Amino acid sequence: MSASLPRVSVLMAVYNAEPYLREAVDSVLGQTIGDVELLAVDDASTDQSLAILRQYANEQPSRVRVFAQRDNQGQAVARNLALRHARGEFVCMLDADDWLSPDALELALREFTSADVGCCVFRLLKEWDDRTEPYPMPLPTDRPITGQEAFRLSLSWQLHGLYLTRRKLHLRYPYDTSCRLYSDDNTSRLHYLHSPLVAFCQGEYHYRQHPLSSTTAISPQRFLLCQANLSLKRTLESEAVSPHILAQFEKIRWYNYKGQLRLYHLNRRRLAPEERLCVHSMLRTMYGSFSRRPRVPFPLFELRQWLGSVVRR
Repeated sequence: MSASLPRVSVLMAVYNAEPYLREAVDSVLGQTIGDVELLAVDDASTDQSLAILRQYANEQPSRVRVFAQRDNQGQAVARNLALRHARGEFVCMLDADDWLSPDALELALREFTSADVGCCVFRLLKEWDDRTEPYPMPLPTDRPITGQEAFRLSLSWQLHGLYLTRRKLHLRYPYDTSCRLYSDDNTSRLHYLHSPLVAFCQGEYHYRQHPLSSTTAISPQRFLLCQANLSLKRTLESEAVSPHILAQFEKIRWYNYKGQLRLYHLNRRRLAPEERLCVHSMLRTMYGSFSRRPRVPFPLFELRQWLGSVVRR
């Protein structure tokens, strides 16, 4: 790294990532551009993650800065702490069990050819123990798209949320801390929406797949998607976005709500009684957040069965 400020800051939230952490950190330090800093926040790990991070910081203090939280507060809080200390003109996140290709940041930086490019999306590769699969994105990636189009595509996950962005945009929209899961998706969508253009590159983000991760295991946290969606709706309303954009999001929010109801109906007996009560109450409350239900098929008998009461249209 040069004596001047780094050009790129990589934010990493770390919690019990000991088996994978060195690979993640090495992928940042091994980038083909040298002016990169890593800001790692240990989120009260109980394994050797913090010790590993401090070893890197002692060996390369100009490139690695480490922060430790006394209590586990979740990835969004940890990343925001790192973001507040970031010095680079550009910022990206890297999970502590993932890794970047050596040229990922160099290739992404090349796409910021004008001030209108607010984000550059990495090529995402999903990594299992026995195979690698590219993330399917049914859109041309040889040219930038508008931020509004990127926002729309991200709602249905035709566009993923791993990218390099400008620090000033990220500081304007830090990570959403409204709930422990899913709310970081809100941040990605706001970054896309407020970028005049969103570009693409062939720099690779390798996304490790865990079959028992918190987003696939059946637990109360799995049902926080509705709360995260409501948080984004309120942000969009507060910014007075166009009615068209808000209507697009409400349709997706309704689809997601239906999916969460179905998930609860099929798996409720796998939850403890107190967990069922909590999730059931949350789903009933979330139903009331739709002032006007989108015209999406949803048989009334299903609502009666899943919510346990008569619901009027």
